[in-house]
Amino acid sequence: MYELIQVSEQSYYIQSPAKIGLVRLNDTDVCLIDSGNDKDAGRKIRQLLDKNGWHLTAIYNTHSNADHIGGNRYLQAQTGCQVYAPGIDCAFTRYPILEPSFLYGGYPCKDLQHKFLLAQTSDAKELTKSCLPDGFEIIRLPGHFFDMVGYRTTDDVVYLADCLSSKETLDKYQISFLYDVSAYLDTLQMVMTLPGKMFVPAHAEATEDISALAQYNIDKVQEIADRITDLCREPLCFERILQKLFADYRLTMNFEQYVLVGSTVRSYLAWLKDTGRLHVLFENNLLLWQQN
Repeated sequence: MYELIQVSEQSYYIQSPAKIGLVRLNDTDVCLIDSGNDKDAGRKIRQLLDKNGWHLTAIYNTHSNADHIGGNRYLQAQTGCQVYAPGIDCAFTRYPILEPSFLYGGYPCKDLQHKFLLAQTSDAKELTKSCLPDGFEIIRLPGHFFDMVGYRTTDDVVYLADCLSSKETLDKYQISFLYDVSAYLDTLQMVMTLPGKMFVPAHAEATEDISALAQYNIDKVQEIADRITDLCREPLCFERILQKLFADYRLTMNFEQYVLVGSTVRSYLAWLKDTGRLHVLFENNLLLWQQN
């Protein structure tokens, strides 16, 4: 873990629970794409930098989930580097309490205020094209989170953040977190034909061909949508839908999974309603979802 792996002349990734990109800008300066999930990750990254005699100039966050921004604060304090994050995710990076609050739908109890959902605050600036190194490209990847992006480097390596999961992860956990189902499917369709020398997803193996994995992720989204629609042959409230999905997919309920999978299922329900597959009705002061 935290092994530095080179994928092209200038581009690397650090093997960690969420892959961290590292790009050499010249003989001494490097930038990171994301920073890991906590101070300990930041410390291990700093050790890699020191070992290679590299100076960290900037961290370019793909989005604001805690496992991608958790090392920001430590590295910024240690190196004086800049931190950039895209759009709404910049606000979440500056005020990370927004993430567990958003997931829970209210003030998060202490069970949800831990490093996997609540990163330390970092002094992030909004990502713009002008703050990128020469030759870098921002790739918009909405769907998994609000304004998530990926990056293409000058040597044509594409860092894809969380826009897809590995086959093994999908087969094990089934329902991967996402915010906007429609945008997510559009992103995956785009990624299927995206040119690049090498693709580095945060939660799957680096590969020269991403198309088959993108299709597998699309198929899983459609499978879950069909499952939810089928469950709603009779009117069901959200909690019953969630309960049935956990049972069908043999998932284990805890507070963290409740908010992560629950938020995702709410997004599916909204998309299915907006696309005409479900409708809502109110009975005995309960909001119920039913197949059209």
